[in-house]
Amino acid sequence: MKHLRILMLAAVMLGMAGQAAAQCSYKNTAFKSGEFLSYNLYFNWKFVWVKVGTASMYVVQSKYGGQNAYRASLTTRGNSKMDKIFVMRDTLLCYSTLDLAPLYYRKGALEGKRYTVDEVWYKYPDGKCSITQSRLHKDGHVDKRNVTPGECVYDMMNMFLRARSFDPANWKAGYVVDFRIADGNSLNPAKIKFLGRTTVEADNGVKYKCLELSYTEKDKGEWREIARFFVTDDANHVPVRLDMFLKFGSAKAFLTNMRGVKNKVTAKTK
Repeated sequence: MKHLRILMLAAVMLGMAGQAAAQCSYKNTAFKSGEFLSYNLYFNWKFVWVKVGTASMYVVQSKYGGQNAYRASLTTRGNSKMDKIFVMRDTLLCYSTLDLAPLYYRKGALEGKRYTVDEVWYKYPDGKCSITQSRLHKDGHVDKRNVTPGECVYDMMNMFLRARSFDPANWKAGYVVDFRIADGNSLNPAKIKFLGRTTVEADNGVKYKCLELSYTEKDKGEWREIARFFVTDDANHVPVRLDMFLKFGSAKAFLTNMRGVKNKVTAKTK
């Protein structure tokens, strides 16, 4: 009986955790396991756009903490041209439940002489979102803290996965989605703003009808646009072009290939 009570208690606690995570979940309509996206990277050097590297993103169904989960990774690699301007080696990783509640995030970033590793762990005790944040610095020093914001929060990768399943059918230019964004040592207000519809030519020679989205964060009381996304205006919402407003300049990424997408690509123009 004692063992039975323990098992029942564990089941109740797992059920509560599942309910809490469900509050931060979202139905995935945009991607499936096995999706692979690749990009060319460009940097604005002395008013000329120069190809400086590549990026790729891969999503696969995996396991996290014994439960089924999506594992998504994003890797950027600068080439020798980029290294002369600014060394950039970023690797981002996240896990989410199959209904897109965040579970884990990691960003390893070598940017210039700066090297950091950010991590965020998510838990959902008593119906509230709780996170552990960690930042590893180049000298080996680690900053770590626990935060219970109560409301759902996201990191860059988990929000990207979630946002792809947004339904923009009734959106008008100026529509805003507000949320809070976490990294290794901060938790800030952020927003995605819909700017309208346009057509973008990718580096695979194909033109796509796209939704134009602006991503901004509030840091130290100031709103700053971090990136602008042009995603296919179909059920996949694949990023075709990304404009990145970096502290050291401007960069762009253009789609070169997409494989294993979930839905028919209807955004191609004739």
